[in-house]
Amino acid sequence: MASNVPIEKIRNIGISAHIDSGKTTLSERILFYTGKIHEIHEVRGKDGVGAVMDSMDLEREKGITIQSAATYAMWGEYNINLIDTPGHVDFTIEVERALRVLDGAILVLCSVSGVQSQSITVDRQMKRYKVPRIAFINKMDRSGANYDRVAAQLKEKLGHHAVKLQYPIGAEDRFQGLIDLLSMKAFYFDGENGEHIREEAIPADMLDEAKLRRDEMIEGIANVDDELGEAFLMDPASITEEQLRAAVRRATIALKMTPVMCGSAYKNKGVQLLLNAVCSYLPNPKEATNEALDQKNNEAKVILESDPTKPFVGLAFKLEDGRYGQLTYMRIYQGKVSKGDFIINQVNQKKVKVPRIVRMHSSEMHDVNEATAGDIVALFGIECASGDTFTDGTVQYTMTSMFVPDAVISLAVTPKNRDTLANFSKALNRFHKEDPTFRVRRDEESAQTIISGMGELHLEIYIERMKREYNCEVVAGKPQVAYRETISQKGEFAYTHKKQTGGSGQFARVCGYVEPLPADAVQQYEFVDDIVGGSIPREFIPACDKGFQEAVKKGSLIGFPVVGLRVVINDGAFHAVDSSEMAFKTAAIMGFREGYAAAKPVILEPIMKVEVTAPEDFQGSVVGQLNQRRGTILETGTAEGYVTAVAEVPLNTMFGYSTDLRSATQGKGEFTMEFAKYLPVPRNEAEALMAQYKEKQAAEQAARK
Repeated sequence: MASNVPIEKIRNIGISAHIDSGKTTLSERILFYTGKIHEIHEVRGKDGVGAVMDSMDLEREKGITIQSAATYAMWGEYNINLIDTPGHVDFTIEVERALRVLDGAILVLCSVSGVQSQSITVDRQMKRYKVPRIAFINKMDRSGANYDRVAAQLKEKLGHHAVKLQYPIGAEDRFQGLIDLLSMKAFYFDGENGEHIREEAIPADMLDEAKLRRDEMIEGIANVDDELGEAFLMDPASITEEQLRAAVRRATIALKMTPVMCGSAYKNKGVQLLLNAVCSYLPNPKEATNEALDQKNNEAKVILESDPTKPFVGLAFKLEDGRYGQLTYMRIYQGKVSKGDFIINQVNQKKVKVPRIVRMHSSEMHDVNEATAGDIVALFGIECASGDTFTDGTVQYTMTSMFVPDAVISLAVTPKNRDTLANFSKALNRFHKEDPTFRVRRDEESAQTIISGMGELHLEIYIERMKREYNCEVVAGKPQVAYRETISQKGEFAYTHKKQTGGSGQFARVCGYVEPLPADAVQQYEFVDDIVGGSIPREFIPACDKGFQEAVKKGSLIGFPVVGLRVVINDGAFHAVDSSEMAFKTAAIMGFREGYAAAKPVILEPIMKVEVTAPEDFQGSVVGQLNQRRGTILETGTAEGYVTAVAEVPLNTMFGYSTDLRSATQGKGEFTMEFAKYLPVPRNEAEALMAQYKEKQAAEQAARK
């Protein structure tokens, strides 16, 4: 069993790349060659089975990875813990949390498309967590495949010191095998699934080119590894294969170079050599630096050692709601944990018992009795949130939290049937707990449930999951934009409220004016009492204030709150018998409406500060799109082939923008937005909003009748 493997032989790796570069296909081959599965199924295969790592029905239907899936496999005497991550920008948190707990990674690139937008994002995430990686140039069998061009892009676009360790024999439909420049041997992959590796001498017509490339490779490694550099200066011809492999390992782990390899996962070529490289060049858990913060010592940084005898420290990096309750994926950094142990959640200091430990193979579970430093396992029956640190109680360490990007898009959702309300809230609670980028809030003004996420596909998937997993169909509408109303000048009022019924009646007179507050005022509403000579008795003044406060909750233009105004009362009248608090409150509400109508009210809309990043070639279309949406460009700048535009754009025009931006920039554009301020709505827009409000009011009145 894998748990007996010494820590030096453990590799925790992730597979990351742009959409459709072949990550899941590569994972499927790795599982096949390591004997984990006995037949290969394709992601969009005709048999409809789908890849093992895409265990969700939605993943199989759409042919994309939505959740990162974990598995483990033995390659020779090495235990490889593998996480296959999504490539879509909407599921970026899945990549973020996988890279947070991994020691190494395979960056998969398409031999035709090369370095794409999501490859850049993934690379940025790897750099954030200092993850050493091997670049694997996949799809060498496709027409237009160009190994050298993609390797050069690693340097130009991602700033890697890329060193090619292999040379392909042929390309496109003539791609036959690989030349390993370290051992100077040619490798061919025979058999139905490429399982038989044939090692031969390098074809005579390619020998000279291979020698040139080997010299180039040695020079590339020597530039970043001092030990090999010295040997290279002394006598380049005497450098052995062992020296080269040791130097590649040192430089890769130190993040000084990226080894580049190639193959075709779909055509079963080159995967076994990649597995050898993972074992040879990527770090074991002891060689990766993991830091924690000591809560007892003012959050001082502590280096965690992958030692089973030290106090236990583990990080819950991903949650899933399985058939048997919550499944918590945990990376163990120090010490060990056994079934039945008590561990303490460092966030809320709760003590919990570990009832069951499993190793995950996609959606299958294999029980184990204990897990030690360096392992990635899943625990059952532990309540926690994503990103919580657990210890055995002897130390109070917490792991540094991972980066969670802000949500960029929101939707208003309601269940179709009232009967499914309980399931609806269950689903929202679970998704919010599992995915930190999925946010839920209730908008008090519009009484809507608003969900926010990383993109339209992200929210679409969650709505679809509610329907499938919770049997709850959801109606999604355009979310209500939080408009405001205000006044643009002074408006006077003098209102008398009289009501005579049997017995005592109601009488109150309120006079005064409303005026705009200065732009820098902190309060949105101010009440001033200028009554002299007791024209309104003191005990009725608070009732007037209450009435005005009630009135500003709903403006008369479109029914949104009124902000930025001061109400002054300076005169009035009362009746010894008929005046009451109720009468003055009503008079204040009606008086406000009179003054508000005279003060030239206007509608305000929320303006967002939007920052767009896209390759320079798309500058024209990015700026054009922002202008179309009534945006005001504040600044534009270029850096490293990317243009960044900052603009102020009304929120109402930003719906559907992520889709438009992606189609205008071939999926390479990204944007973030945050609230900036309120500004008046243009006249034509205001008229349309007011007409809409009148229609809505008329419909409500008709419904009452």
